[in-house]
Formats: sequence, structure tokens, C-alpha cells
Amino acid sequence: MKKLYSIFIGLISFASFGQTIYSENMGTPTGNTAVATYVTGTAPATFQNGSPIVYTGTSGANMMRVSTASSGYTGASGNGNVFFNQTTNVGHFFQIDGINTSAYSAADLKLSFGMLSTSIATSQLIVEQSTNGGSTWTPLSYTAPTAANSWTLVSISGGAIPSSTTLSLRFTQPSTATTPVSTQFRIDDVKVENVSASCTLSLGTPVVACVTSTSGLDNYTVTIPYTGGATATYTITTTGVVSGDNPTTTAAGNIIITMSESVTGTQSVTVSSSPTCTFTTNFTSPDNCIATNSLPVNEPFNYAVGTQLNTSQMWKNSSVGADEILAVSGNLTYTGITSTGNSVSFTGTGSDTLLPFTDTTSGDLFTSFLVKVSDLTGISTTGSTYFAVLTNASNAFTVARIYFKTDGTNFQYGISPTTTVADIVWSANTYAVNSTQYLVLRYDFTNNSLSLYENPTIGGSASPSVVVTPTTALTSLANFILRQDSATSTPAMTIDELTITTTPNFTLSSASFSQIDGLKMYPNPVKGDNLHIETALNGSIEVAIFDLVGKQVVSTKVVNNTVNVANLTTGVYVVKITEEGKTSTKKLVIE
Repeated sequence: MKKLYSIFIGLISFASFGQTIYSENMGTPTGNTAVATYVTGTAPATFQNGSPIVYTGTSGANMMRVSTASSGYTGASGNGNVFFNQTTNVGHFFQIDGINTSAYSAADLKLSFGMLSTSIATSQLIVEQSTNGGSTWTPLSYTAPTAANSWTLVSISGGAIPSSTTLSLRFTQPSTATTPVSTQFRIDDVKVENVSASCTLSLGTPVVACVTSTSGLDNYTVTIPYTGGATATYTITTTGVVSGDNPTTTAAGNIIITMSESVTGTQSVTVSSSPTCTFTTNFTSPDNCIATNSLPVNEPFNYAVGTQLNTSQMWKNSSVGADEILAVSGNLTYTGITSTGNSVSFTGTGSDTLLPFTDTTSGDLFTSFLVKVSDLTGISTTGSTYFAVLTNASNAFTVARIYFKTDGTNFQYGISPTTTVADIVWSANTYAVNSTQYLVLRYDFTNNSLSLYENPTIGGSASPSVVVTPTTALTSLANFILRQDSATSTPAMTIDELTITTTPNFTLSSASFSQIDGLKMYPNPVKGDNLHIETALNGSIEVAIFDLVGKQVVSTKVVNNTVNVANLTTGVYVVKITEEGKTSTKKLVIE
């Protein structure tokens, strides 16, 4: 099967019948960044082009921005752009050196760029060219945008761009003498093209797709749409195997390149018909071509010690951090479970690593694993973090999480279907460092019930330690993630014997199959002394109330559908309600 990765980077030409000589979409800044700093960044948070292209800008000015992304014109890349602030940046500039247009006639050269102005100023952004390294500059005339705060594609052609081996372009903020002080400018998608009629081929945006049919031997394909073919004899140069349509004989179609997954990073495909008609498009390989794992998933972590989990055939990184999750020697043990292979370990800040599995939308899903917390040094006693996550097919993190917190000596687990701290329901069980727990996270699609089982007996019966009813029912579970948070949140942990399946390896007690019929708990929040609880049966009902550190603060029976909560202080609590062997857990807020 295939998983698509749309890649929108590289030196590509859009929709125009011309040959792109130089193109720059400004990458994707992670924040306001100076040009000099941005040059040394890592893709995509840097410029597309490296040597011989050189980028400079006014020292100290954070000109690279990701806000107000370009849009509304053909080829708008929609990510990073160059920002000129009239209020503080009078005379500030952005300069591009090293463009080679010497193989083309000046009459056929065209410069285009996306531009936004916050007002229709008397004087617009100054655009200039130089062929002697900036010793002298020649202004370039252009038609300015006619609407404020709207991106426009500006074009300059008709011999204004010279044929040169050392073409430089400069964009400069105008003086306040002719421009309102509040005017701001942005530019994006700077492009130099040869628009000669003899170079009619136009390459579209590459689409990279994993081909994950054989474990360990997977490839990926690069599909490059094109138009304007069948006008010359074209040669395609690449490290992969070429197939698909032939631009020499077919006017429009798709060039397909099959690449080995061992070919990583940024790669190029060049299509040429003569020394003056050369078209190059760049693309980035996917980080890891992996297949969706079929249920049931059994992961014994049978990897060599030191192996990064994200390099295995079952896993990939969903985010990249300072440290990777690594295979370590040995196993965790638990009665009834036979451990094989090794295990994996992580601590503190690092990558989040994801295992995709068959998208599950009905019935039950059980995710189980062994876990040992081996060190709490430096871990905050006032916060909490999640370290294991089930997500839906779109990998939205607000689905099902297992949380951890410590008091400095022992620790406990909780679960939540949201990112809100107040929604975490904590187990009353606490554990010591270097002890092993068997955790099972279950979601019941039929009853919209998220449950955590702690240390169930293999082959025996078990009731959940915690049950949560998500406000919005889950509709899909398709990924499992091991997550690293921060040095003060994620302790040293070892994980072993991961299983994802639709059936448990223990017997579910009656209390875990169904919640209490017709259960109502009100008011919530409580502002007075009494909490009211009703059920369809209205039988003998027992109530236990726990604070957020798992301490039981109320244990009583419901009398006349009422529980006295006058002694509870303002805050969030967990209410465990039991009636004839059935148990439900709800969150309670005291105001």
C-alpha cells in the first residue's frame, strides 16, 4: 500500500511556458529570523538555494517571517517570506547574489515575485539589479500592487534583466519621505525565467509516495507532472529509475522516478533538451517508508542494542527532538507474559516515535505494554506529562493519552481524551521506582468508554483502574506514539512487549463491560453542599471521591439520591460510582 507525502519544495516552474533559471520560496521559518542566521538553518527552515547563490540582508533585522503567508497568485508557496517594516526598517534590504543568466538572451528573461503592501504608498519597494557584485545598481521598474494587504504577483520582463554570470537582485525599503510611516512590505517566490518560445516545457510540483510492499526493501516514487512537451528531444537525469510519460513524444503527462529508500535527503531531477533549456526540480525523500501494521500488532523490540526505534520497519518519527528512543539490552518481566528480544528506553526531551496500525473504528481496541520507571531525578513534583498516545488516522493528538506524575518518591498513571489538565483522571494506585507495571489502554467504540487497566492477571478477570467517557466519541484509532516531553517531565522509562489488538489477554469483569444505566450526576459544578446522583434502578449506590493526587476524600452511600460534599474544598475531583457490581467514573468540579 502507499502513503502519500506531498512535497512542495525545489526549483520548479509553475504553469508558465518558460524555463526556470532560479526560484526561491523562502522556506518555512520557525520564528522571526535574521537573514544571516536563516542561511545556516536546516531545511525547510532555510533558503531553498545554497552555493553559488548567496543571501544577505540588513544586519540585526529579523526579516524572515512565517506570518501573513503568500496566497492568491499562481505559484504562491504560502510559507516563509521576507518582511520590511517601514516604521523601523527604513533603508533595510534583502539581496540575492550569484544568479547565472549568461546562457540566455536578455530579451527572453523575466523576473517575478510575490509582493504585499499594507498601504498603497507613493513610493513602493525598490527593486534593483547589478552585474558587478553590487558596485553599481540599476533600478527595475514594475507595476505595483493596486490593493493593500493583498498578495500580488509582480512581473518584470522585456530586456530589463541582463544576461550575466553574476546577476544580483536587491529589494530595499523606501524612505519615509515618500511612503507612509506605517507601510510594511513582504516578498516571496522570487523567480528568474527564460520565456523563449523554444523552451516550452513546464514542470509541476513533485509528489513523493512511499511504496511499502516489502519489509526492509521499500522504495518510493516521485511523480512530476509536466506540460509543454513534444517540442524537443529531452534527457532526464536522476539517480532513480525513470518511467511514466516521455516528454519527448507526449505533450503533457507525468514523469515517474522510482528511488530506493536508501536515497535520502534532498534529491534532484533534471530534464534538458539543449544547453539553454535545462529544467531542474528538487524533492525531499520521506523520512521512513513504512507500511501500516496489520492487527494484531506484536512488538517485542527485537532490535540490536543502540538501534534507533524510528529506523525500524514498524516505526517512524512523528516529531524530531534532541534524542531518539533507543533499543536497550534485556527485558521487563511480568507473570503470564513471555518477553523476547530486547526493550526500548527514553528519558527527557526527544523525538516522538509513531507506529501506524490498521485504522480501527468499531468494537474494542486494546493497547498493552510493560513499563518501568527507573529514575525520577529532576522530575517536577507539581506537573504531569503523557508518554503514550493513541491517535486517529489524521494523527490528531487529542484522542487518548496515558499520563504520568510523581510526588518525588512514587508515581501514578492517569488517562485523558483531551489536552486539558483538568480532564486527566488519575488512578488511585501508586508505584515505586524500578517496579514493572503492565498497562492496558482500552477504547470501547460502542459505549464511548476509555479505560486504563493496571496489572491485570493474565488469563484472569480484571476491572479497569480508571474509566473516562470522552465528551466527543472517538471515531478512529490508527497510530500509537511513544512521546518524550522535557527533562523535568519525562522520567527514565523502559517499554517492552507492546501489543495492539481487538481482544484482551485477560477476562473483562462485568463492571468493565457496561456502565450504570441511566446514571445522572448533578449539579456539576457544585456550588452548594449536596451532589445528586440518580440511576435507572436507583438501587444501593456507593460513592468514592478522589482528589487529583489519588487520595480518597469521601466514601459513602447515596441517601435519597444525595451525597453531602460540604467538606470538599474548591477544585476538581474524580467520583467513582458503584451500583450492583457496575462502576462508572466521572469528573466533579467544586466551586
